[in-house]
Amino acid sequence: MTSIRTDPHVAAIRPAAPRTPQGCEECLRRGTPWLHLRLCLTCGHVGCCDSSPMRHARAHAAGTGHPIVQSMEPGENWRWCYVHQNFV
Repeated sequence: MTSIRTDPHVAAIRPAAPRTPQGCEECLRRGTPWLHLRLCLTCGHVGCCDSSPMRHARAHAAGTGHPIVQSMEPGENWRWCYVHQNFV
């Protein structure tokens, strides 16, 4: 299990303001629904979670190599590394 101290992807975190704070970037364009939002901590992309039908946050991470997201849900303060499948 990788932790924040050992996960090399933590170095990819940048100050990232949400590009589309109102919702998932792709879902807004396509008119598809989402459940929860995830913020890419490398570029500010806002994507929908793995419980959403389209899973855009994971697709963004896979397509760009941006490994770490943070929950955008109120009251949640966690980050996830898609590469290591672990909280960081």
